[in-house]
Amino acid sequence: MTRQPPPDILQGTLDLLILRTLQAEPMHGWAISERIQQISQDVLHVNQGSLYPALHRLEHRGWIEAEWGVSELGRRAKFYRLTASGRRQLAVAASEWERMTTAIGRVMKMA
Repeated sequence: MTRQPPPDILQGTLDLLILRTLQAEPMHGWAISERIQQISQDVLHVNQGSLYPALHRLEHRGWIEAEWGVSELGRRAKFYRLTASGRRQLAVAASEWERMTTAIGRVMKMA
């Protein structure tokens, strides 16, 4: 059986995944993408064409802040960190995610 390519991540879901990933520590874009892929056990792949617009959108909303630094490979990179507003948004979005996944689970279990 051939493995299907991973589905695209919906915008709101990508925002939630980025906020959750940054909850532990500041990271640069590539590291965020790699961490999501690693934690999802290779199910979720965030392409750069989706990641960077999402990071800019979250920064514009004040949920993350960026600062230039040096990556683990010694390259200059923009590191993103969660703001207080971003932590509040993460709590709201995570609660909504739980509510939605519970509702979808109920529908999927219909007899």
